Amino acid sequence: MPDSTNIPNDLNSYWMPFTANKRFKKNPRMFVSADRMHYKTPDGREVIDGTAGLWCVNAGHRRPKIVEAIQKQAYELDFAPSFQMGHPKAFELANKLIDIAPDNMEHVMYTNSGSESVETALKTALAYQRVRGEGQRFRLIGRERGYHGVNFGGISVGGIVANRKMFGTLLTGVDHMRHTHDLSRNAFSRGQPEHGAELADDLERILMLHDPSTVAGVIIEPVAGSTGVLIPPKGYLEKIKAICEKHNILLIFDEVITGYGRLGKPFAAQYFDVMPDIIISAKGLTNGVLPMGAVFVTKEIHDAFMNGPEHMIDFFHGYTYSGHPMACAAALATMETYQDEGLLTRAGELAQYWEDAVHSLKDHPYVIDIRNIGLVAAIELESIKGEPTKRATEAMDSAFFDNNILIRTTGDIIALSPPLIIEKNQIDEIIDKVSNVLKSLK
Repeated sequence: MPDSTNIPNDLNSYWMPFTANKRFKKNPRMFVSADRMHYKTPDGREVIDGTAGLWCVNAGHRRPKIVEAIQKQAYELDFAPSFQMGHPKAFELANKLIDIAPDNMEHVMYTNSGSESVETALKTALAYQRVRGEGQRFRLIGRERGYHGVNFGGISVGGIVANRKMFGTLLTGVDHMRHTHDLSRNAFSRGQPEHGAELADDLERILMLHDPSTVAGVIIEPVAGSTGVLIPPKGYLEKIKAICEKHNILLIFDEVITGYGRLGKPFAAQYFDVMPDIIISAKGLTNGVLPMGAVFVTKEIHDAFMNGPEHMIDFFHGYTYSGHPMACAAALATMETYQDEGLLTRAGELAQYWEDAVHSLKDHPYVIDIRNIGLVAAIELESIKGEPTKRATEAMDSAFFDNNILIRTTGDIIALSPPLIIEKNQIDEIIDKVSNVLKSLK
C-alpha cells in the first residue's frame, strides 16, 4: 500500500491563510516531515529551513526533549480548566519565563497565539488605565507597516494596508506613527541604520493632536518583521520610550518575532536596552510545536488589579486554552533546550558572519536593499511595474522547487530568519541558494 503522506487529498476544501490559493493549488508546496535544519517534501527532497518555519522554530525541528515532553504530557494530563483552576506546569513555566525576561517584568499571562497575545496586551493597557482612575485614556497608537496579528484589535493598531482594507471601522480611537523605512538614506545598512531617530517625534505630534491624557498605550515591534524586517534607527526606540514616560503612556513591545533569542538576547528589549511596560510573545515560546503565547507585564500593572475583594475575579481576560498542559509541557522543554544549547544568545555569536554573508548578495539582479540584525535579514527587490509582489512570489517558487530552500516573502521582500541552531556552513548554503534564486529572476 502506498505511503499516504505522499498523496495529498483533494486540495479544494481547505481555504488556506495568507495564501494565493489559486496559485498554490495549481502547484502546491508541501512538507511531510522535518528534522533539525531541514524539511522533507512528498517526493523526498530535503529543503533547508531559511525562516525557522514562520519565525517559530528557533531550536530546529523534531527536538527530542520537546517531542518526549508532549508524549508524556498527553498521557499524564491532557487538559485542565484554566479558569479558577490550575496545574503545576503553568506556574513552573511562568517562573522560568520571568527568569529570562527583562528585569522589570514580573508577571505573565498565557494565550494561544501572537494575535491573542496582542489582544490581551491591548485589553490590559485599557483596563489598567481604568482601574487606576484614568478611564479617559482610551486611545491606542500603532505604527505604519506594523503587524500585530489578525484579531480586530491587532488589525486596528497594525499598519499594513492589505490586512486592514476589507474589515471596515475596526477599533475607534486608533492612530499610527510613520514607519522608519528610508531607502534614500539607509539602503544596505548593516545593523541599526544611522538615520531616522527623528521619526520618533511623529509620536509627539500625534499625542498633541489627540491630547496625551487620552492615550492608553503605544504598540510597536522593536524590529518590524512581517512587513519586511524594518530595523529601528539608532536612538529611535529610546526616544519612543522617553515620550511615553513623559506622558504616562504604556509602551508595548510586540516581540512575537524578536522574542526567544532571535537577536542574540532573550528579548529585543534587552538587546536594545529599552524596557517597555508590556511584552507580547508567541512563536518561539514552544518552538512552534503547539500554539501558545505569553504576555509579560510589570509589577505595577499587575498590582493595580489586585485591590478588589478576594473572592472576585481581578481581570476578565484569558482563553479556554490559556496555559494548556500540552503547550506548557512543550514550552518547558523548549526553554530547557534553549538553555542547554545556549540558543537564547547564539544569534549574537553568529550575527557578524550572517551579516557579511547576506550582504554579499548586494550586486545581484534587482536587489535594491539588504538589511540585517541578529539572525534576521531582508533582501528587498525592485518591483515589476504594475505587478507588485510578483517578483518575490517567483523567488519563493524558485527557492522551493528549484533550490530546495524555504524563504519568506512579503511584498517584494525576501525575509530570512533561520533556526538558531544553524552552523556557518549552513549559512553559506542558504546564501548560495538565495544567490541562485536571485540570478533566476526576470
